[in-house]
Amino acid sequence: MQTMQIMQTMQSYFNQLADTLTAACQGDEVLLLHLSAEESDFVRFNRSAIRQGGVVEQRYLTLELIVGQRHVSETITLTGQGDVDAPRTLAVLGALRACLPEMPEDPYLLYATDVVNTEQLSDADLAPVDGMIDAILDAGQGQDLVGILARGGVYAGFANSLGQRNWFSTKSFHVDWSFYLQGDKAVKTAYAGLAGQWSAAAFLQKVEAAHQQLAVLGRPSRTIQPGEYRTYLTPDAVSEYIGILGWRGFGVKSHRTKSTPMLKMIEEGATLSPSLTIRENTAEGLAPNFTSKGYVKPDAIDLIVDGEYREAMVSPRSAKEFALDVNAGGEGPESMDVSAGSLEAADAVAELGEGVYAGCLWYLNYSDMPAGRVTGMTRFATFWVEGGEIVAPLNVMRFDETIYRALGENLVALTKQRDFIPSSQTYEQRSTDSMRMPGALIDNFRFTL
Repeated sequence: MQTMQIMQTMQSYFNQLADTLTAACQGDEVLLLHLSAEESDFVRFNRSAIRQGGVVEQRYLTLELIVGQRHVSETITLTGQGDVDAPRTLAVLGALRACLPEMPEDPYLLYATDVVNTEQLSDADLAPVDGMIDAILDAGQGQDLVGILARGGVYAGFANSLGQRNWFSTKSFHVDWSFYLQGDKAVKTAYAGLAGQWSAAAFLQKVEAAHQQLAVLGRPSRTIQPGEYRTYLTPDAVSEYIGILGWRGFGVKSHRTKSTPMLKMIEEGATLSPSLTIRENTAEGLAPNFTSKGYVKPDAIDLIVDGEYREAMVSPRSAKEFALDVNAGGEGPESMDVSAGSLEAADAVAELGEGVYAGCLWYLNYSDMPAGRVTGMTRFATFWVEGGEIVAPLNVMRFDETIYRALGENLVALTKQRDFIPSSQTYEQRSTDSMRMPGALIDNFRFTL
């Protein structure tokens, strides 16, 4: 069956199920329904060979029954067959109805009451999975390639007993792999995109760049002394460093309770580099453009513009608590977008001159959240650069650096080119989080041990 037909069939199935359930509501009951579904191919590779492959089809429906300020919810799996799922979900609705009188009133319950219908369908097709697999196996010839290919469609639907219907579908692919050398030495990279964006040439370019770094990893490793070094963070490393700001950095609840790394920006007017703009870019991400409470998200939220704090993410519960307008489902970015800069990515090593090329970071955490201080470790392909050339791999280093230095006074440049980086998490189901990130050239980045 063609992809568009699959999408329309699933949408029709959801709408029919929603009609059945909302028609069963009684009195002043309000019913919210949220569907999350996927049809995905997964292929795992190890030592440049396929070790596991399969197709996952799953559908989850959350039913939330509300009367006044009381509410109760349940999430169940669906078969995709209406004649089977209708009686099962009606039974769940009955069980929720029986529980509801025992629930306490929730003072922060808030859901959309204005009916806004939306529909977003992806009309392009993904490249054939066989061709993707062949390209990955070719890339692994003569190497120890380990990684995963995930591709397919992700679907979300919302309906309520007030008459609202929302539908979202998207298709994407993500190849996340490493060329392993020995010990802790490996080059990690990824190639990802939406339907219609697979390019064998672009994938090969990623492979060739990884091969070049792998050759350098075979050289004797160097250890540098703790200190401040001119540093280039690849888009993947930037996604880790800036990505941690999604934890309490942009939500209004954390701002009002002063538990945010942005505290100096919010209360003292501190700024970051004028070259830095961060948005929640729902329109160009993988996440649905509506929330589980029925609110339609704006296409974009300007979080930081030209280095200055602009707007917070506001969930329904925070909107009720602080008398604000809802603009998000949660208060962490799902489609974080960092603006491009002026530095050509191909010139990044030359512009670095001498210092640290960090291909990947991990184990990040806040060492001083109110001060915006982040700590973590270098990982995989991190190199020492001299004379504008990569000369040796570096042993693992710990960094400890504030956003106000790294993304503020010491940010030299961002690259023109940005990488699309979807989350590789597949716990329970494929994540719809994604980022668009440039590389970043930073002066005096602080390494502590």
